[in-house]
Amino acid sequence: MSLPDTDYDLIHDELGREPTPAEDVLFENLWSEHCAYRSSRPLLSAFDSEGEQVVIGPGDDAAVVAVPLHDGDDETYITFGIESHNHPSYVDPFDGAATGVGGIVRDTLSMGAYPIALADSLYFGDFDREHSRYLFEGVVEGISHYGNCIGVPTVAGSVDFHEGYVGNPLVNVACVGLTTPDRLVTAEAQEAGNKLVLVGNATGRDGLGGASFASEDLAEDAETEDRPAVQVGDPYTEKLLIEANEDLIDEGLILSARDLGAAGLGGASSELVAKGGFGADIDLERVHQREPNMSALEILLAESQERMCYEVAPDDVDRVAEVAEKYDLGCSVIGEVAEGNYVCTFDGEVVVDVPPEFLAEGAPMNDLDAETLEPQERALPDAELAEAFEAVVGSPTTASKRWVYRQYDHEVGVRTSVGPGDDAAIVALREAGTGLALSSGANPNWTSANPYEGARAVALENATNIAAKGATPLTAVNCLNGGNPEKPEVYGGFKGIVDGLADMCRTLSTPVVGGNVSLYNDSVSGPIPPTPTLAMVGTKAGYEAPPATFAGEGTLLLVGEAGGALGGSEYLAKTGGTDRFPGLPANPAAVVEALADVANDESTLATHDVSHGGLAVSLAEMVTADSGAEVELADEIALFDETPGRAVVETTDPDAVYEAFDGVAPVTELGSATSDGELTLTVGGEELGYDAAAIADLRDVIERELE
Repeated sequence: MSLPDTDYDLIHDELGREPTPAEDVLFENLWSEHCAYRSSRPLLSAFDSEGEQVVIGPGDDAAVVAVPLHDGDDETYITFGIESHNHPSYVDPFDGAATGVGGIVRDTLSMGAYPIALADSLYFGDFDREHSRYLFEGVVEGISHYGNCIGVPTVAGSVDFHEGYVGNPLVNVACVGLTTPDRLVTAEAQEAGNKLVLVGNATGRDGLGGASFASEDLAEDAETEDRPAVQVGDPYTEKLLIEANEDLIDEGLILSARDLGAAGLGGASSELVAKGGFGADIDLERVHQREPNMSALEILLAESQERMCYEVAPDDVDRVAEVAEKYDLGCSVIGEVAEGNYVCTFDGEVVVDVPPEFLAEGAPMNDLDAETLEPQERALPDAELAEAFEAVVGSPTTASKRWVYRQYDHEVGVRTSVGPGDDAAIVALREAGTGLALSSGANPNWTSANPYEGARAVALENATNIAAKGATPLTAVNCLNGGNPEKPEVYGGFKGIVDGLADMCRTLSTPVVGGNVSLYNDSVSGPIPPTPTLAMVGTKAGYEAPPATFAGEGTLLLVGEAGGALGGSEYLAKTGGTDRFPGLPANPAAVVEALADVANDESTLATHDVSHGGLAVSLAEMVTADSGAEVELADEIALFDETPGRAVVETTDPDAVYEAFDGVAPVTELGSATSDGELTLTVGGEELGYDAAAIADLRDVIERELE
């Protein structure tokens, strides 16, 4: 048993006896960091998760949020969740990433929702390392294979390359689902005597101990030794499960539901009944299995994919079985909701008999030491302007991600109005006449330089992405990734990103309604940077938005306040040197609101946020073969500063932009858009010039190097 002696003593005292072997592994997995959040839960109360739009907040498989109606009066809900599949994606990048997609989609199903959009935020070691490229290619292939096969569009996300992820990549996956009040289901058992029905794939031995595996540092031989802990997905079965779930929900056959993810059947069934204040009687031999001679421990803990645990009224069991048969899915009545303990039998013997709440919620929290990083001092490099511009614009982190998202089917479902490659995606919720904007990502350079301020910047950047498309933030979920929390400097950085993300989301009046924590992302190469992936949605009337490329005929304005520093910038990452982290605007919520108003003005021709790589990257991304710009800046800090909360606006009515930001934030005239496909920059009197082809060559580094 890998739990500490103090935990073992606590379990022994609660049970009044030695735990059985099956109970041993149940507690090991359900009390692991991955499931119990033992090091992070004491910090998570920092997040505000309530609001008039929040129907169900943290604690279920996914959050449920009411969508503002812009056309019609039928209530529409979205579900929103995010998960990590970090360790599995290092051991087996294809299956690790694929099953990460499958898991977050089933979280959506368990709330009675239909999945309509995915966002993937990915983090790898330096792009010039062969192993980093191997992981990168495998992860993207796994995501595209699974998402494309199940017919759920991947519309947003991010990709970062940073030396801190060499030994431990991150794969964070968010999913948005669509439902209505009458179809809503939760993971809370309703009544003793109802049946527990397992629907989906047969149970095998894959993924054994996945939760405990995700709660420890990656060993040097993890790629071989930990392979059995990685699940193997079958997207075609998942697609059948999606459609079967729709039928079951439509017919009102499901009383509560939980998908089988971390800790397998043991985790899903015990958490479902514990949440309702019940116990369970389960016969493990009734579980449909694909391998012979499976033990009770294997049946309980296997994380075989594409499985759901449903609570069903006794009179509805036969109909559930008929729906499962229609979709060629396995179906087992494995037991029932009961009063008292969580009890599992196998081969005529009781192998588990424990209080369900103690198993699901009884893990003691860790009290860990935290050290705070000192702010960086200013030591700027003496870099040649053209070389710096080309290094930043051509960095794999800031370069075009077209090689990634062209492998994803982002049009399936015919809801995608604005797809990958823009600041935020927009998905049409025609049921409500509402456009749903989606942005997801973090910036490890920022949070390495200053965890607290960097995390605040991550939240503001995602809100700015949404505002640049004319939407206002509605809600957010987070995936908080860190190294080994037992190291004070690591835990201090993790605490910083939690507080920073919570403070900025509170300032933006954006409730954080759910999330995931992934710690022990540590390897022989060291801990990852503290990485607070935030997925945020916003709403707007209609589904259209200004593009992020120049129209070629308007005045260019920079809206928002520069922070006047380069700490955490891609410029310093490429040229060396250090600096303090830039200051953020004093009134970010007003900035976001003003930007959304400007983006929706008919005189606005283009909008694009300024963040990773600063104006250098934003301007380069806006150039096309038919449009360019002439821009003048004071100095290199103005060109490479990455302060979020800013955007480039091309407009035919500059006065309207000045008026919108009056008393909110500065507006600076940059120059004018042109129709010649040329970007001409004058920086501190020094002129740079690049045509669209040269910029495309810089920005296509990923595609060029891989293909």
